[in-house]
Amino acid sequence: MDNSTLTRISTGFVLLAAAVLLAIADSPFVTWATLGLIYMIAFYEACKLFNMQESKVYVLALALWIVAGFFERPEYLSAIVILGLVALMVHKKEWKNGLILPFFYPTIPMLFLLSLYYQMGMPALIWLVLIVALTDTGAYVIGKSFGKTPFSPSSPNKTWEGVGGGVAVATVVGTIFGLSSVGWMSAFSVAFLTSVASVWGDLYESFLKREAGVKDSGTIFPGHGGMLDRIDGYLFGGIVMVVILQSIL
Repeated sequence: MDNSTLTRISTGFVLLAAAVLLAIADSPFVTWATLGLIYMIAFYEACKLFNMQESKVYVLALALWIVAGFFERPEYLSAIVILGLVALMVHKKEWKNGLILPFFYPTIPMLFLLSLYYQMGMPALIWLVLIVALTDTGAYVIGKSFGKTPFSPSSPNKTWEGVGGGVAVATVVGTIFGLSSVGWMSAFSVAFLTSVASVWGDLYESFLKREAGVKDSGTIFPGHGGMLDRIDGYLFGGIVMVVILQSIL
């Protein structure tokens, strides 16, 4: 086993331990603060991908997250901020795509993740992590073993066989896990659609990196890249999970 693989595995165990501690603590403040730290790092990486480095956007992002801590449905705040930015740019007749794009991604998905915790609690976050992690791991293992058909030009290493296998594994296990909270049809719908969404969350981030001409979104995690590289699937999957659970609970 080479050094890069050992580094990747070691970092993975550290991240897993941190996630377990967060789940055990199950503190609203600690969860808000942890998701906020993740958000600010991911926001910084997104700004680099979108070629936006104006300091004022970070101040606004931080203020938004602080305010979100006092809202039961924080996902709505992103719409207000985006409308405000659009109004300001139109008023000044100075349109900047890079200014508004980070407030679409990763801001909107991160607010949905916070809303998922506020409305459904830590078990819902654990459910999301389980589905996305199994989708990603299953796609990698099955793709390496049986993958032949390229999935998308945005991510040449993925195969349809791997993606299908990963979604299947995540759907089965995710459905079983969800039976403690909802009926089997609802659990199946959440697991399947969240898994599928996470695939395209990963694909979208791969597309952004290729457009920006970079291999990873950052270097914060040795062997794993940046924050966006670690949470891309959760950003799309979290939105889908929140929408479905809101409609059935």
